[in-house]
Amino acid sequence: MVAVLWRKLHIPNQSLHLSIGRIYYHFFTGKDTNMNNITMHLNADDLILLALKEDITSEDISTNAVMPEFCLGSVDLICKQDGIIAGLPVFKRVFQLLDPDVSVDFFCKDGDSVTSGELMGKVTGDIRVLLSGERTALNYLQRMSGIATYTNSIVSLLAGSNIKLLDTRKTTPNMRIFEKYAVKVGGGNNHRYNLSDGILLKDNHIGAAGSITNAVSMAKNYASFVRKIEIEVENLEMVKEAVDAGADIIMLDNMSHDDMKKAVDYIDGRAETECSGNVTKENISKLADIGVDYISSGALTHSAPILDISLKNLHPVT
Repeated sequence: MVAVLWRKLHIPNQSLHLSIGRIYYHFFTGKDTNMNNITMHLNADDLILLALKEDITSEDISTNAVMPEFCLGSVDLICKQDGIIAGLPVFKRVFQLLDPDVSVDFFCKDGDSVTSGELMGKVTGDIRVLLSGERTALNYLQRMSGIATYTNSIVSLLAGSNIKLLDTRKTTPNMRIFEKYAVKVGGGNNHRYNLSDGILLKDNHIGAAGSITNAVSMAKNYASFVRKIEIEVENLEMVKEAVDAGADIIMLDNMSHDDMKKAVDYIDGRAETECSGNVTKENISKLADIGVDYISSGALTHSAPILDISLKNLHPVT
């Protein structure tokens, strides 16, 4: 397993035991989008290690063939496409989990605009570690930066409005904490993190309960008083029932533009409002005049292209 590679590289494997558990809150420090070190150790480390184990099941054959012994080296982190950078702490952590002696120096920070050809940082350490961690580190950085860039482009289309752009749970398995972080870096906002984080009664929940009224009542009886109750509706009759039932947030799902405007007028501040359903960069501007409080888009995480980033110019350091 991975420990075999650690022995081949003569790297202590105590870092394998840095983290277990799940903590999402305090992922951000105030308004700063930098990853909290406590969260990194408690939450992100085990996921990063899983990614490394996926890529190295016993040993890195290519690296061990050309670099059988320790050699100090350095490699450049270069941006190959304009965008918003996100995930630098995760990129760094990949190498430090392989070897805590690796040094990573960045010339930018998460949330910065970067341009093609820009030198964003340097990684220095055991060349075997640089080679073995390269793909996993770049996978995180490219994916997260792509999400931040795409999110930022949509946020700009809502400039001048009071609408908050939200993500969804349509994330890559085992990547949610990274992808939702990237949405924040890009200027978006997070919807609930997971099923334990908030109540959202969708069409099948309503079907299971028998009606909107029943679903909201049952949720109020079951959940703590601190929990808001959001319900998904698809037409104006459902909107009226949701208001009468006392829902805190009403999600207007895949409704026509005119019906959504009528729904917001009818709700008239008695509940917060969210618009959802196939929202993309191409159509979001058409939703800005509806008057909702939030617009949620699964596309932020499931359709964002990666940002092209490379590690280049690897060389020994003497």
